[in-house]
Amino acid sequence: MQQTAATRPLDAGDVTVPASRLYLAFELGNTEWRLGFTTGFGQQPRERVVAARDLKSLKAEITAARKRFQLPEDARVLSCYEAGRDGFWLHRALALQGVENLVVDSASIEVNRRARRAKSDRLDARKLLTMLMRYGSGERRVWSVLHVPTVEEEDRRQLHRELITARRDRARVTNRIKGLLAAQGESLETLRDFGACISSIETWDGKPLPAVLQVRLVHEWEKAELFTEQIRVLMAARRDILRTAEDESVAQVRRLLALRGIGPESAWLYVMEFFSWRKFRNRREVGSLAGLTPTPYQSGALHHEQGIAKAGNRYIRWMAIEIAWAWLRFQPDSALSRWYSVRFGHGSSRVRRIGIVALARKLLIALWRYLETGIVPEGAVLKA
Repeated sequence: MQQTAATRPLDAGDVTVPASRLYLAFELGNTEWRLGFTTGFGQQPRERVVAARDLKSLKAEITAARKRFQLPEDARVLSCYEAGRDGFWLHRALALQGVENLVVDSASIEVNRRARRAKSDRLDARKLLTMLMRYGSGERRVWSVLHVPTVEEEDRRQLHRELITARRDRARVTNRIKGLLAAQGESLETLRDFGACISSIETWDGKPLPAVLQVRLVHEWEKAELFTEQIRVLMAARRDILRTAEDESVAQVRRLLALRGIGPESAWLYVMEFFSWRKFRNRREVGSLAGLTPTPYQSGALHHEQGIAKAGNRYIRWMAIEIAWAWLRFQPDSALSRWYSVRFGHGSSRVRRIGIVALARKLLIALWRYLETGIVPEGAVLKA
């Protein structure tokens, strides 16, 4: 069957705008969605507002837009929306309706650099629509399009993210307890068995803690114990999965755990958040997606480095820095550790901190190659 412009898949070589393509841009809100439709440059957009998450009204508006622009019923629809709270469910719903959708990185959208610029949902929808037409015309660098995970791949990220959140919440509660005690002139080296000794804690002048404060401290400690139990359950669930699961992602976690200096936290996070569901083509993609790439600034004679991009996955970025320090300790004879020692080891603390970012990027790329090819990083030692 011969393909037409309406049925032919989007190709990087497409440099003309097919006449039978409908462009749709979403500006998503909590209560309503603003839709912008057009068929190409110079065409006045058709703007509509529907209730949020109302897929029936959305389908009706797409049908009405095809009639308005005199397009065939099977005309191809190319849509986009910014990545945010709504996640990827809308992308999957649009795919079921035959709509080709793009989930766009919000930080990659062009903005006016004036000190004051007008911003509204209506203007945002029009801006997205313009950039979508540029993308459909072949300008692939106009923005960054996210890779959408499957439902299963997205679900694998819940366990470690819940664990991170529980630890963060527990730290917030324990810091609040320490702050309340500090306001009374009291400081404890550890909060172990804190619940049993609240009534015996004294203020700076040797008096018992005020009654209402004691009640509050009891409540705060109950919250801390609740988070501690939640963390214990989550860690036990992760251990069970590592022992019994047979899928490829867990196998990758086990391969990382075979390296000295890599523990369960980092191995699980690296795989479930990064390596298991993304297909990297080269080392540059690995570094850029982690936000560990340099950002030079050059204009005429002015040239300076602005630091790393920090545009990638924040979970991977901070873990990569932690693992880089651990790698120096547990893999001192590896090629990467020797490179760091020669290049940055004798510098100041600031130079060493700069160097650890470079080491984190190199190590992340080496671990990616290790999972892809099975080649152990040069000089690295496996656990007994």
